[in-house]
Amino acid sequence: MKLVTAAQMREIDRITIEEMFISGETLMKNAAGHIATVVMEHTPPGGNVAVFCGTGNNGGDGIGAAVNLLKAGVSVRVFLIGETGDLSPDSKIMYNSLSALGGSLEHITLSSDHSEYVNNCAVVVDAIFGIGLNSELREDALTAVSMINSSRAFIISADVPSGVHADTGSILGDAVKADMTVTFSFAKPGHFVEPGCIYCGKLRVCDIGVPRELLNSITSYMYAAMPGDISLPHRRLDTHKGSYGRLLIVAGSVGYTGAPSLSARAASKTGAGLVFLGVPKSIYEIMASKLEEEMPFPLPDDNEGRLSAKSASEILRRASQCNVCLIGPGLGNSRDITELVQSLTRISETPMILDADGLNAIAENIDILNQAVCPLILTPHPGEFARLGGDMASGDRLGASRDFATKYGCILVLKGHRTIVALPNGTAYINTTGGPAMAKGGTGDVLAGMIAALIAQKFPIVHAVAAAVYIHGLAGDMCAEEYGEYSVTAGNIVDKLPEAIKTVVK
Repeated sequence: MKLVTAAQMREIDRITIEEMFISGETLMKNAAGHIATVVMEHTPPGGNVAVFCGTGNNGGDGIGAAVNLLKAGVSVRVFLIGETGDLSPDSKIMYNSLSALGGSLEHITLSSDHSEYVNNCAVVVDAIFGIGLNSELREDALTAVSMINSSRAFIISADVPSGVHADTGSILGDAVKADMTVTFSFAKPGHFVEPGCIYCGKLRVCDIGVPRELLNSITSYMYAAMPGDISLPHRRLDTHKGSYGRLLIVAGSVGYTGAPSLSARAASKTGAGLVFLGVPKSIYEIMASKLEEEMPFPLPDDNEGRLSAKSASEILRRASQCNVCLIGPGLGNSRDITELVQSLTRISETPMILDADGLNAIAENIDILNQAVCPLILTPHPGEFARLGGDMASGDRLGASRDFATKYGCILVLKGHRTIVALPNGTAYINTTGGPAMAKGGTGDVLAGMIAALIAQKFPIVHAVAAAVYIHGLAGDMCAEEYGEYSVTAGNIVDKLPEAIKTVVK
């Protein structure tokens, strides 16, 4: 799904009105009609509705919705944050229509108290700010948001919940917690990225009459990976194990034998033809007993059971014979591992995935990423991303991911709820699968193995990464449905991969 910024949406509206001669009033009436339709879907006979409006065009959408509701015989009161004289021109037209039907705009102030009415409403509509907000909520607006969130009503936000930044998903002081958001023409990044996505509820994207040729001409660099967007092809009949790639995983240390096992098993379940696993020799026998299809081999280690820098030449030799190399799950931390990972990052010509301790090994020398000659995929969780220098303080996960991937010429997979895949050219994909059931140790190791497996099968790297992230989350959702949110393990997700993959093979 293509996502557009607030600035792009304003430009779309401008072109529609000024160059295609479709009036703003027409667009507003169409938006109001969609809002009113959703309100009536959730309002029982005799139910009351409250509409909260600002003075901009988002408020006009809400006032127009109230007009439609009054015409349909629905009991509705409209509350205004701001002054009537400050209404936008098109909003004033909606206000005149409201007045003609006997409706009025009631002012919300710090001292006003409409809580009793709002609490007894079936539906509350939030049309205060929409995409226009870029500073923290204050005074009357905060009062209105608090009143809306305290109600027991079904809450519908127009365009974007008030208080959610449309471009970043950050919360500007406070925000409406909607049960449903009705947005227009395109979805916005704030609908999908944390924390804004949590405030949006269900999302409905509505056509308000912007010409299709204009919508199709819009270039976007942000997308949401939705059901149906991700697919894998059926395999040809005349293929063999060599057709589906050779994959090298370098992982593990004493006390951390689960991570390499999960990565290797996930790689096999995701279709890699041959999976090789290089581990410290002190845990080789453990790994050999754990795995049947995958092929572990011993590498030189130190006295602590961690890889030695002496293993570099053997890893490079084997990597040169493979389609992709995954480094990091369960490696641990040591001076030798830092030296080893940094050396491999500089020298290897095989596409490389850095995960877990592989990321920690480059954190103090992050500029080494710009010295790499091979494609790099980094898979940090938020803590690891911060250690790599990623900007987690701004509240803009999407912008921080895009900036990092562009600066260091890598593909970044910022894990978490709504995992973000950012590319060196500035494009980003927001994943929509997965949930809290996956908040367990080992799930990241599973994802790393899946990414490696799809790259090994010679899918375009961008497609391989985005598909792996989507399928990983989908398998997690399937596990949550079967086992509940508390009891899902990383191993459950590996076992559920065949079922998840079957749903995307077309």
